[in-house]
Amino acid sequence: MSVEDRYFDGLYAGSDDPWAFRQRWYEQRKRAITLAALPRPRYRSIFEPGCANGELSGELAQRCDRLLCCDTATAAVQLAQIRLSPFDHAHVEQRRLPAEWPEEKFDLIVFSEIGYYLDSADLTAAIQHIADSLTADGQLLACHWRPPIDGCPLNARQVHDRIHETLGLPRLVLHQEADFILEIWSREPRSVAALEGLR
Repeated sequence: MSVEDRYFDGLYAGSDDPWAFRQRWYEQRKRAITLAALPRPRYRSIFEPGCANGELSGELAQRCDRLLCCDTATAAVQLAQIRLSPFDHAHVEQRRLPAEWPEEKFDLIVFSEIGYYLDSADLTAAIQHIADSLTADGQLLACHWRPPIDGCPLNARQVHDRIHETLGLPRLVLHQEADFILEIWSREPRSVAALEGLR
């Protein structure tokens, strides 16, 4: 069974930054790697499900013309709305995924630290929604903590393997460390260098 909303509500009951996104160098560095890994300098429309308190969202907002974020926890949505208030093109909504997936199309979906909270059936449904939501040149970035997490149905490797098998798109980026794995799949298979005529 996917992790229930009350788990996330409980985390925010004690802190407005339960994963210490602002304090930990690990999190700051991972955000920097995430942003550097993006194959394009700018996107038309980005969707970030599971945005938490909006720390990564604030950086993504500077790389796109439109940003849609969502989270299942009420407190997270409120915090992300505050974090994104300087950006008129950024919107935060409360949604429970995969059932409440948005109908729009995006040229980047950032699926970060969310997949292992879903059970196998919900993850497969989310990946299908991702496939349906990507534009003709759309990209998916997935990033997950590799050590097992108590109470989570899946681990990072299972999530990324399922994405790769189900999505069936070329993988442009693979970055793996002891702590996390980050991958990007794209409907545009050419590398950054190829697109710029370097090869």
